[in-house]
Amino acid sequence: MLFTIQPHEQKIFEIISETAKELGFPTYVVGGYVRDRLIGRPSKDMDIVCIGSGIQLAQEIAGKLRPMPQVAVFKRFGTAMLKHEDLEIEFVGARKESYRADSRKPSIEDGSLEDDQNRRDFTINALAVSLNDNDFGTIVDPFDGLTDLENKILRTPLEPGKTFSDDPLRIMRGIRFATQLDFFIEESTLSAISKYRNRLNIVSQERVATELNKIMLSPRPSKGFHLMEKTKVLENVLPELLKLKGVEIRNGIGHKDNFYHTLKVLDNLAAKSRNLWLRWAALLHDIGKAPTKRFNKELGWTFHGHDAVGANMVPRIFKKLKLPLDAKMKYVQKLVALHQRPMKLTTEEISDSAIRRILFDAGEDIDDLMRLCEADITSKNEKKIKKYLSNYQVLRTRMKELEESDNLKNWQPPITGEMIMETFGIAPSRPVGDIKNFIRESILDGDISNDYEAAYQLMIKKGTEMGLEVVKRQL
Repeated sequence: MLFTIQPHEQKIFEIISETAKELGFPTYVVGGYVRDRLIGRPSKDMDIVCIGSGIQLAQEIAGKLRPMPQVAVFKRFGTAMLKHEDLEIEFVGARKESYRADSRKPSIEDGSLEDDQNRRDFTINALAVSLNDNDFGTIVDPFDGLTDLENKILRTPLEPGKTFSDDPLRIMRGIRFATQLDFFIEESTLSAISKYRNRLNIVSQERVATELNKIMLSPRPSKGFHLMEKTKVLENVLPELLKLKGVEIRNGIGHKDNFYHTLKVLDNLAAKSRNLWLRWAALLHDIGKAPTKRFNKELGWTFHGHDAVGANMVPRIFKKLKLPLDAKMKYVQKLVALHQRPMKLTTEEISDSAIRRILFDAGEDIDDLMRLCEADITSKNEKKIKKYLSNYQVLRTRMKELEESDNLKNWQPPITGEMIMETFGIAPSRPVGDIKNFIRESILDGDISNDYEAAYQLMIKKGTEMGLEVVKRQL
């Protein structure tokens, strides 16, 4: 296994080595950077451990770099960080840690390299490379992490129960590493994840969500959710998703397992897009199916309104996970609410009015909505897949044609509420909304053209019918 580094990384190692020698601090590069370089994976985060003051080492090194970087010092943790070129380098003195049962924040005291490696989460992250004169470049591997790296295995350096009990966030990190790197979790480590999963309750939701998002951005995110389901971690993290699991049969009629379907949709989309929030829309697109599942003797299993119910669940899920409640959440909510609409348009005569409405409702997110719908095709029948994709392509073509002919790109009705109030001399009120909606629906139905003059004349006509008088003509 070859440890390959870039020329500018070699240069920074030489500066660190020289400075550490001057200070008399034995120094090592450890953790994720070593792991990633050994498997040929890019890494811009570098952790430096010294037997001495990490803060002092960072400050001395910063003085030798050009341009001289600012050093961020975290005295409470005894760490310092600086940025140089494309690298983010953190310095810390070797330490050993002890934990209380009710907290993942350790008590810290100075320690040896061995102490520092003992506190690492997994053997592949406990690897260290010496930056010292006498053995520069030597890999220090007390837990046989190189073999685990070669065999794609995740295991803890110490007894797994202690590792996960001390810092339960390592549970999520383990599942994340297995997903990102496509590694296997060793059996006793996997069992401990399941056994100690309730310790996640002492971890902040923000930290859990950060790991969850990294799992979501992995090449095949379903692996992480399968692991969470197998270890029951999903009960702690996202129980709403777990409720989709299973197939119920009545009168000989079953339905697809919506949990596994959802993970297939997520992987389909992940193969096409790196958009995190579009991936969240894929994960949650059928989340409303559990509460809406019903059995009808004539129709079989139904999930009526699951799109609307799912959209209403999105804010609660985001709030619980401490995910952003801003435009990102509303984007996910919108796509969940609309994900059934394009499919319905391909199974019936497509009217211009229906296409205008989906273009209006989806707005600038129409392409992402179509990507979600195409990812939602999980049939094992190749002919069906081709048919569905062909139908969506026809719909895309019709959308493009209508968008161009009707000037519907990011469309807003040509008459605003302010114009209505000025024209009729009225305050904000229900009649303003009624007139505005009437104009919008008339344009979407194709009753009038999408231009100011046609909309203005319709505004006058509708207002007059409602008993309003024009007090100011719009120019």
